[in-house]
Amino acid sequence: MVMGRRADVETASAPIAAFAVAGLVEQMALAVCSVPFRAPWRGSHSLSDNIGVSVTRQVMRSFMGYSTSLPTEEFRSIEVLIDDLCRVVMPPAVRALDVTMDRTELAGVPGIWYHPDKGQQRSERGTVLYLHGGGYVGTCPTMYAAFNAYIARSSGCSVFAPDYRLAPEFPFPAGLLDAAAVLEWLFEDGLEPSRFILAGDSGGGGLALSLLDDARTEHLPDPAGLVLFSPEVGLRFADASVIDNAGKDILPWNLPSASYLHGVDPLDPRVDPMNDDLSDYPPTFVAFGDDEMFRDSIRNFLAELDRVGVSTTSFEEPGMFHVFPFLMPWADASRRVFADVGRFIVGCLPPMT
Repeated sequence: MVMGRRADVETASAPIAAFAVAGLVEQMALAVCSVPFRAPWRGSHSLSDNIGVSVTRQVMRSFMGYSTSLPTEEFRSIEVLIDDLCRVVMPPAVRALDVTMDRTELAGVPGIWYHPDKGQQRSERGTVLYLHGGGYVGTCPTMYAAFNAYIARSSGCSVFAPDYRLAPEFPFPAGLLDAAAVLEWLFEDGLEPSRFILAGDSGGGGLALSLLDDARTEHLPDPAGLVLFSPEVGLRFADASVIDNAGKDILPWNLPSASYLHGVDPLDPRVDPMNDDLSDYPPTFVAFGDDEMFRDSIRNFLAELDRVGVSTTSFEEPGMFHVFPFLMPWADASRRVFADVGRFIVGCLPPMT
């Protein structure tokens, strides 16, 4: 359930929403028109991928900058429209990957199951709990349908993507409580910890780290593996790459976090794993781009995992921005990530009997 469809979330009136959408379309059109003046053929990838990077960067930067400048109710109206489009476009793409898409609720939290090989129930190989990105304020599982289907197909695992609550209507720890409730439900339903993988991207990656900390506090089992795509490792945004890569990433230069934290200290271990003990983390896979603003925080996170002896598999792609496998799944680099993450997940799980 996208945030704008929740009973306690306000959306804009139809005329105001129409003006907001018109403004968004105008901004994105201008962004596309600027691409030829930015030498889109230059880069470290193939010509088609270089052009794809340039177009995607400009379009997404325009989308994020414009949409996050709107009042919350207009932002939610745009999300509802995008969700409606995804409900039409995504199911055929999921079916083309031989994956079944099933909307349901776990522990009262709405979400979507993705079962590989057109299955109708949870895969015996394993289960991935996937927490979608969106900076803790936007997107929903429907928008991640093709991405989650890729993970299900490459790993042979079922993937559940919960539609957790978002800020500013529901600041920290609302989303964490939703994710924790789903995790407890899965274990109570018989999921073996040895066949459980925790995953997420961007803000969802940060939420996955918060959930790992919360699960330990509640004495729940650790996952067999942790999969992260461009995770928001902490919310201080104090690393050099936040400034150095601001002109190359898709994210807005003025990264927001206040609406999510709502007064919580960004150094709190529940939102910054670098202020916690990482020594007993499960094997961890991280994919990110060297042009993204979170690059240094991710590198520091990986270095700390390596220092304390945690097994890590990292994929730092030159010339790529934030969450590039999600935004450019057709790119050669993204295809390598999907293949690698599938092998990583299978390697974390016990053999099938």
